[in-house]
Amino acid sequence: MLQKTFILFAFIFISGLSTEDGNYEKTYHDNGKVKSEGWVRYNVQIGYWRYYHDTGRVASQGHYEYGKKEKYWYFYDTNRVRTQEGHFINNKKVNWWLFYDKQGRINHKCQLDKGVKNGYCLKYIDNELASAEKYSNGKRIKEWSSFGDFKKENSVSDLK
Repeated sequence: MLQKTFILFAFIFISGLSTEDGNYEKTYHDNGKVKSEGWVRYNVQIGYWRYYHDTGRVASQGHYEYGKKEKYWYFYDTNRVRTQEGHFINNKKVNWWLFYDKQGRINHKCQLDKGVKNGYCLKYIDNELASAEKYSNGKRIKEWSSFGDFKKENSVSDLK
């Protein structure tokens, strides 16, 4: 009897947590494949979410807090190649973002503030740094045609 009471109590306790913490929800494309899945609390997205292309392949994945993208996110094309990744704060791209070419190699990376280029953008060719630019509130204010030129005027620690 004691064991049955404990099991019943444990079931009620666990069920209560899942309701209090939110519900796991899925949406579907017209073709029946999963479109999105993740946690919802009080009709607001929370926690880890994953979105899918209509082919069933992952399109993006990351975290929500209070219905806004937060923390680190990844984005993919329909061929499973990563297209970009970076941090969100309050639904805005911030800090360093990496952008990839169709072969999955880094094409460029930029410092963003509230979704706007603000800081350095580094451009790569065949995984080698080819040039650099500096932005202030989305406007390019300086450009270097090689990493050597960049290092003459800047400290590499500026890129952190």
